[in-house]
Amino acid sequence: MLAYSKNVLSKMSFDVMLFKKELTKACKNLLEEEIEELMNWVMEKFGPQYVLKPIPVKK
Repeated sequence: MLAYSKNVLSKMSFDVMLFKKELTKACKNLLEEEIEELMNWVMEKFGPQYVLKPIPVKK
């Protein structure tokens, strides 16, 4: 699933909003370790503008 997610994200890199939408979907389907690896890959390949920002949650 990680390889598939990387493939999809590579094809969506032309549009930041579409990329982030696909990245969000990928994170819902991956294991925690795979998410960390994916985020590192995104940072290396595309730069910080493509990485998801944490969303603060009110308790």
